[in-house]
Amino acid sequence: MTNEKWGQLREKLLQTVGKNNFTTWIAPISYRATDDGIAMFDVPTTFLGNYVSQNFADLILHELRSQDPDIRRLKFSVPSANRMPAPDQPKMPRAVNAGTQGGSMNTAPLDKRFTFDTFVVGKPNELAHAAARRVAEGGPVSFNPLFLYGGVGLGKTHLMHAIAHELQVCRPDLNVLYLSAEQFMYRFVQALRDRKMMDFKEIFRSVDVLMVDDVQFIAGKDSTQEEFFHTFNALVDQQKQIIISADRAPGEIKDLEDRVKSRLQCGLVVDLHPTDYELRLGILQSKVEQQRVNYPDLHIEDGVLEFLAHRISTNVRVLEGALTRLFAFASLVGREINLELTQDCLSDVLRASERKITVEEIQRKVSDHYNIRLSDMIGPKRLRSYARPRQVAMYLCKQMTSRSLPEIGRRFGGRDHTTVMHGVRRIEELKVQDGQIAEDLELLRRALEA
Repeated sequence: MTNEKWGQLREKLLQTVGKNNFTTWIAPISYRATDDGIAMFDVPTTFLGNYVSQNFADLILHELRSQDPDIRRLKFSVPSANRMPAPDQPKMPRAVNAGTQGGSMNTAPLDKRFTFDTFVVGKPNELAHAAARRVAEGGPVSFNPLFLYGGVGLGKTHLMHAIAHELQVCRPDLNVLYLSAEQFMYRFVQALRDRKMMDFKEIFRSVDVLMVDDVQFIAGKDSTQEEFFHTFNALVDQQKQIIISADRAPGEIKDLEDRVKSRLQCGLVVDLHPTDYELRLGILQSKVEQQRVNYPDLHIEDGVLEFLAHRISTNVRVLEGALTRLFAFASLVGREINLELTQDCLSDVLRASERKITVEEIQRKVSDHYNIRLSDMIGPKRLRSYARPRQVAMYLCKQMTSRSLPEIGRRFGGRDHTTVMHGVRRIEELKVQDGQIAEDLELLRRALEA
């Protein structure tokens, strides 16, 4: 028996036991040697060795004997360097593996791009970032669980992956399990089907840090919620850290049991707010620096990133994808990135973004915000109490829609485009000088983007 033959047999076992069983139980095994008819294998934990011995040993032995009839039995053991020390000895660090061999844990793969270094921090996500950093240190924290929630593309999964990456470095002794709620449910159902619930419970109750992404997926699935609730309680009782993400707050997840909602709310619940203009611009600037590696000679004109940060406001993934497409397109056609090229290349993305916000919606939001009648804001009156909100609305129409200045002017009582231009410029000046105007713009932008 050789390592090469064992590698060939592993391929056969993959076809026989299926991908999930193979990844969880067979992949962590490594062939050591054969001695006196005994094929010896190294396993990362005693638990995994016992499980394989009870459930897969006959199959493995049958396949081995087809290669070497002299093999009579198998032996699974933990190498001495990996064995747990006696209770009075310090615990040796054990690497947390984010791939397919994290001990007996089949941790979901981590995206190497999603680290704290690549996470752009701004006001909408600074609390979530600080809390994630805190739990990533691996020490005791005053909040358990940490519950991160927000809409699509706001950075929840990025932070979850960043925590796992950081724990690999800071606390390699910890047993970290990261997976989606869908994967939790899949493993639970498989354990029920295969009558291996004790193994399932042993795996999930032996972790030091449990990270579950998109927990809203288990809503309405009563049996899975029941097991998740008991797993949650067992880990909290052992003072193990739990980190959860979802697309909304625990109390807003429909069909989630009240006791599960209560448990999820007992720690720190943090909202990742929709991105503001400054954060989107920061993300774009960071991505441009990353793109320089692939396109070192490509020039991007001033104003392009600002334009994109204004126009693509609902989803960071769409924003990043738009920039990637823009760089690739400019490189292929051999042109610098200017506003004209950007509008041509991203016309479909820009149209999709603009459909969500109309001039009329902006006018209504602004008049409500300043507590004035819509007819007064778009009418002929030039009182300051009407003129300033009118300029704010014009500014937002210019930034958040694709309407031209003449079109915007027509929507504001048939005003000339030069009047709109003056209003836009005035608000650009005031948002730097007047903190109240800047705050009003931010509040209105968030309300319109929500």
